[in-house]
Amino acid sequence: MALRQAKALTQATEAPASASTRSGRLFFLAIVFLYWFSSYIYVPVLAPYVEHLGASYVMVGMVLGVYGLMQILFRMPIGIGSDYLNRRRPFIWLGLIASGASCLLFLLGPEPGWALAGRAVSGIAASAWVVYSVMYAGYFPKEEAGRAMGMLQFTMVIAQLTSMLLSGYLVEHWGWNAPFWAGGIVAALAVLIGFRLPEQQQARGESAIRLGELVPVMREPMLVKVSLLSVLAHCVLFITMFGYTPNQALNLGADKESLGWLTLAFMLPHAAATLYGARLLRRWMGDRGTLVLGFAGSALFTLLIPVMPDFGALCATQTGNGLMQGLIFPLLLGKSVSDIHPHKRATAMGFYQAVYALGMSGGPFAAGWMSSLYGLKGGFWLGGIAAGAAALLSFIWLRERERTSVKIGV
Repeated sequence: MALRQAKALTQATEAPASASTRSGRLFFLAIVFLYWFSSYIYVPVLAPYVEHLGASYVMVGMVLGVYGLMQILFRMPIGIGSDYLNRRRPFIWLGLIASGASCLLFLLGPEPGWALAGRAVSGIAASAWVVYSVMYAGYFPKEEAGRAMGMLQFTMVIAQLTSMLLSGYLVEHWGWNAPFWAGGIVAALAVLIGFRLPEQQQARGESAIRLGELVPVMREPMLVKVSLLSVLAHCVLFITMFGYTPNQALNLGADKESLGWLTLAFMLPHAAATLYGARLLRRWMGDRGTLVLGFAGSALFTLLIPVMPDFGALCATQTGNGLMQGLIFPLLLGKSVSDIHPHKRATAMGFYQAVYALGMSGGPFAAGWMSSLYGLKGGFWLGGIAAGAAALLSFIWLRERERTSVKIGV
């Protein structure tokens, strides 16, 4: 199903939504909220926590990077398995159980190896997200698929923001293990609620996207280029806010409770730019100009992180980085399927998601190696270079795109 996500958005049920369907949507969104809450409750303190355990920066990078690696390995098998069995609920439960198990693994001991195992299992939990996306689309008529994804994305962002704001507070008042206990309890509650979720099956005889169709899609030049840009974008994101920026804040003398303000400084402009920024700027600057601005701005703010003199200045860099990165991700997502024939867009989306997970994995690991050599500033240098390279590639590749447009599978 990772190969069919886009297809599911256009093949959702055409029946009008009833009152019971609306109740089902709200029930499902509640599960989504708990799912992401339990998965992100410890993210702002993860790198500082692993460093607190005595791990080297290389080990910190491994813990951060294994999250993306597990998604590379499990995202497509989970999706294909859900389609093959024509079942959604078992994979929804898998995501919830894995999220809770991840938190419990962190609690098993103070050795960095348990943190590595916990973060690996959280990557399995995140791999189930594509099933959530497809199942929620099934609650809507096909002409409302865009609104469905908007509501689902909004719920995810709110859950992540809420949980990440609480993370530092919990550590400051109840110790390093408090976020993991909270995440495990929330996940357990979600599993209990999730058992009441009705199954959703596709009509028999529905045609399926075949794995063999991945090969011609992979030959489409613009999809490959956009996917590689997304690798660099995710490198920067998982090196900075979802990686080592909290460590830098603590090095500047911030307390753990203040990490909530750091999160807020990033997430609010990031969410606003995701919803409105790219759409408004595209009218004035076009896709290429908007992406070049987003990547170049992210490069600047990432390079500024290690030279900021105090916590307030560091928060200012996160506000800028959140805004710039919020311009990037919606554009890349849209361009990944914009020139693909409709019945092959699911395949393109599966390829896109599998490729960008490389950035989630490789970026933090490489930054950990750089930090072991040059201190934290080395990791941020790497993030800034990645963003700068992406800005240059966006300028070159999208200029080529404007000269030619080729649709595949027509």
